[in-house]
This record gives sequence, C-alpha cells and structure tokens, in this order.
Amino acid sequence: MATCQAPTSAPELSSSSGRSATEVRSLKVHSESERRRRERINTHLATLRRMIPDANQMDKATLLACVVNQVKELKRKATETTRLQATAPIPSEANEITVHCYTAAGDNQTTYIRATVSCDDRPGLFVGLAGAFRGLGLRVLRTETASLGGRASHLFVLCKEDGDVGAGLRAMEGAVRQAMAEVAFPEMVCGGSSWSKRERILECCPVMYSV
Repeated sequence: MATCQAPTSAPELSSSSGRSATEVRSLKVHSESERRRRERINTHLATLRRMIPDANQMDKATLLACVVNQVKELKRKATETTRLQATAPIPSEANEITVHCYTAAGDNQTTYIRATVSCDDRPGLFVGLAGAFRGLGLRVLRTETASLGGRASHLFVLCKEDGDVGAGLRAMEGAVRQAMAEVAFPEMVCGGSSWSKRERILECCPVMYSV
C-alpha cells in the first residue's frame, strides 16, 4: 500500500525581490557592516585632514601620500635622535669639572676651550653655564648634553678671539673652571665647604697643540 508524504514546504520568499528571508537578512547584515566600515574610514580620513596642513581640498589618494611622507620624515628624525643619544656623554657619579685650553696651528689669535661638567641635574643649569661663558666673552661652538637618573653631563667647545693668547691659557682655564663651579656647585663655592669624594674639580694643565 503506497504511503503519501506531505510536500516539503517551499522556502519563505521576500515579496519584493523573490529572495528568501535568510538571504535578505544576510544582505542587510552585510550592507550594515559596509556602512559602518565606510564611516570608520571617513572618520579617520577627517582626522588626517585636520593633522596635515592645507589638506581640506585634497582627494583621498593625495592625502594618504602626504601622510606617508610625514611618517617617513618622523621616522628619519627619530632615527637621528636615537643616534645622537647613543653618542651623548654619560653623566658621571662624581661631581667634576674639566677645562682644557688650546690653540690651533698657525693661529695665535684664538683660544679654544673644551670644558665638561658632571653634577646633579636641575632646571636652568644649561642656561646658567651658557650665561657664565658669555660673561667671560666666550663663544659656544658645540655642546653635548645628557641627563640620567637625576645627574647631568654637559660638554662645551668654546672659543675666544682676543689677540695673542700664548701667555694666558692657564688664566683662562682658571676663569672658566671657576665660572662653571659657581653655576654647577653654588653651595660649595658660596658656602666655603670642602670638596667631598664625589665633588672634585679636575685640574688640567694648559697645552698648546695643533688641531
């Protein structure tokens, strides 16, 4: 005896497109995801336009090209900064000042001074040292600075152009050393305290040699 099976129900169709309800829901989800994705892209592009000068009239491709160039430039500067930091002087644990005067071959009109100081770091230290050098009529040619753990190290290359300097190197070294000590260790200079093991000024004899 043959048995009759109930016909399988047809999938529910959308009245407007002929698609099944499942397909319609999937399309709606996909469309909503795309809309949110475009909104995120446009939001980020608007942020980039605010960061890049004169970017309001740029199309998207030009804007992104400018951003790429900016990132490359920042990367170059970061690399250069890292290189300079790697070669900067490391602050010493001891408070110390070194001063070395010299002249260049064939030039008896200019005194060159290489001066270093290691001391506790504090606001205004570098400005104070630069002011002390100006007070002595010295011109700063080069500086190197490092700060680590509350300690600071400064290196200065200075020059003074004032005529015959052969007989005045020791006097110049003493004046520079004293001026730096008054800025770097004011409590020691003004208070008249003796130098401790951590606080010493290194004496350097004046030497004349060619550079």
